[in-house]
Amino acid sequence: MKTLVLVEHDNTDMKDATLAVVTAASQLGEVHALVLGSGCGSVGEQAAKVAGVTTVHVADDASLANQLPENAAPLIATLMESHDAFLAPATTTGKNIAPRVAALLDVMQISDILSVESEDTFTRPIYAGNAIATVTTSDAKKVITVRGTAFDKAATEGGSASVEGVTGAGDAGLSSFVSEEIAKSERPELTSAKIIVSGGRALGSSEKFEEVITPLADKLGAGIGASRAAVDAGYVPNDYQVGQTGKIVAPEVYIAIGISGAIQHLAGMKDSKTIVAINKDEDAPIFQVADIGLVADLFDAVPELTGKV
Repeated sequence: MKTLVLVEHDNTDMKDATLAVVTAASQLGEVHALVLGSGCGSVGEQAAKVAGVTTVHVADDASLANQLPENAAPLIATLMESHDAFLAPATTTGKNIAPRVAALLDVMQISDILSVESEDTFTRPIYAGNAIATVTTSDAKKVITVRGTAFDKAATEGGSASVEGVTGAGDAGLSSFVSEEIAKSERPELTSAKIIVSGGRALGSSEKFEEVITPLADKLGAGIGASRAAVDAGYVPNDYQVGQTGKIVAPEVYIAIGISGAIQHLAGMKDSKTIVAINKDEDAPIFQVADIGLVADLFDAVPELTGKV
């Protein structure tokens, strides 16, 4: 069985989300990687070194510079003539491209898989992660998105895949890239951070969020996250959001401060190795999943904790 893995990148560096997808794909069969972009040769070289990848297909074309799905999907559908499954990370990019590929192939997409049971059977979360469904497909061609936190990351060294150029890309004329605003930070990316400090609505304001959360994160070298309520209240930008409608994370340590633990938030972080919760409400749902819980006023407890780190 040949699998085709979408490589997530910024035309310069490969993103970590790709590595978990390679691990999932390797459980299905031979792994081929696909790099779509413009001036993305270095990404192809990085993908070729990933353990388990046998072939890297590089589509280098100006129309693919921003990986617009309307331009990417037709090319992928063509490549699927010689592949059995297409796997993409369950990120914004992957979830944008995969459904269009599935539509072109006239198959049912299998979303956000947690495990590979066999070549045609997978598990995936439903009801915000409160139940796990086992899904079997009879489609000859499979289109799958992979939850990155559910699989180990493939090694970035040790592979020696061949690199092949592919053509056929072109501007479909259905969409155009206008602009993007990327928040730049020296902090680790949320989806790859080993420690995350998250704040909730209980912080009360953006000033208090900065005053309480940031010093602790600085001391721990951690990424900063937030609940949807904190984002909706304008305390922090929406790229900080962790949860069902935000980013799915699984760091070594997740510190939830002033977060009640709504089901939508838990869906995005409950796979963390160690969960620490600080909340003055002893009945808060977050304590049901926390490994370490502290019932206390966050405005007293967190500064004290920061001072002792």
